[in-house]
Amino acid sequence: MAPATTKQSTKQPTKRTTEQTKDRTTEQAKDRTTEQAKDRTTDQPTAPAPRLHRAWLTAAVAGAAIVTAGAFTTVPGLLVTPLGEEFAWNRGQVALAASGNMVLFGLTAPFAAALMDRVGVRRVVGGALLLVSAGAVLTAFMTRPWQLVAYWGVLIGLGSGCLTMTFAAGVTARWFDRRRGLVTGALSSSSHLGQLLFLPLLAGSVERHGWRPPVVTLALVALAVAALVFLALRDHPADVGVKPYGAREFTPAPPPSPGAATRTLKVLAGALRTRPFWLLAGMFVLCGVSTNGIMWSNWAPAAHDHGMRVTAAASLLSLIGVFSALGALLSGWLTDRFDPRRLLTVCFALRALTLLALPALFSSAVTAPMLLFVFVYGLVDVATVPPVIELCRRAYGTDGPIVFGWANAAHQLGAGASAFLGATARDVFGTYDVVWVALSAGCLVAALLAPAVRATLVKVE
Repeated sequence: MAPATTKQSTKQPTKRTTEQTKDRTTEQAKDRTTEQAKDRTTDQPTAPAPRLHRAWLTAAVAGAAIVTAGAFTTVPGLLVTPLGEEFAWNRGQVALAASGNMVLFGLTAPFAAALMDRVGVRRVVGGALLLVSAGAVLTAFMTRPWQLVAYWGVLIGLGSGCLTMTFAAGVTARWFDRRRGLVTGALSSSSHLGQLLFLPLLAGSVERHGWRPPVVTLALVALAVAALVFLALRDHPADVGVKPYGAREFTPAPPPSPGAATRTLKVLAGALRTRPFWLLAGMFVLCGVSTNGIMWSNWAPAAHDHGMRVTAAASLLSLIGVFSALGALLSGWLTDRFDPRRLLTVCFALRALTLLALPALFSSAVTAPMLLFVFVYGLVDVATVPPVIELCRRAYGTDGPIVFGWANAAHQLGAGASAFLGATARDVFGTYDVVWVALSAGCLVAALLAPAVRATLVKVE
């Protein structure tokens, strides 16, 4: 019996060992299959990562488009005197075209953001630049005030309205997962960079060659940038097989959103029922009143009232654009690190102080106190944009760019009213002093509104 027992006990371990070996082989095969599937999933949608992420090229092209649109915004201020001399038009008639331009500039933005979701960013941006170019060419041949309103106010207003900070917010949301505040600040400053690049040249050209050659030159620049957009701009990172900058996962391109206008209005209807939107829109109305609304069309005439040459006034406005670009970059960097509401409070308070001091700073020459005003005012000029974009994103999620578009529309409504009413106040009172004081008071109100904005996701019904 002993030998039989030994033989049986020897067979049992051998059987268990064979089963264990089979189990390990099966598990290894499963692991290899899983790893291969992961590799295929990872490799399929993405291309090899280049040294310079494609998002930065996209941001550069978008910046070029915004720079070009920004160059058109300050031109009406340069045209007041030459149009008055050639056609005997008063300030109000020129300001009406500038006002219409600013209003359409703002109202177009939210619809443009939704239209980009429908037909693509490249088509909308390229078409907008072509429309701007057409408006500038037609302006060169105008002879009546209504033509200035139609060409510069409507055509250029609609085209440049597609190239606003709403466009910058959309590009940042699609292409960047990291550094959003910094990129938003850079693109927001691009509009004022257009002033820096073009305004002194335009002012000098107007004095030497008249107002028509500079306008036609801007039209040609817009055509050149439109060609660049069609060649280099893409709608989404997935179109070139890359992840958004800083993202860990590949994001597929969303399907086209039908009913762009309907969606824009639905987002507005929902936002109107929320408190943060009214606070943000109210602040941005006061922001528009106290920045581009008064500066783009009334700065040069206000400086001229004190004996300053147009070229000197244009150079100061251009210098404001330089510091605006720096301020927007700094604001974007700070928005990534601090509470956006506190940044808004500081910006509006500083702007109120500078505007209150401005009547005492104007003179026929460029003085040190005026340069100090240019520095401080410039730093806070566009610095309000990155915090507001971030607050819209936090409060409204994926609808944030459209909500910001509507807030920006409120900004431009304020700007349009300021452009027209500022010129009217000058005609009535014979001075801009009352305008600067009123604008200072408005900025103080905006500084008080900023802390009340809710910085968390809002439930929109």
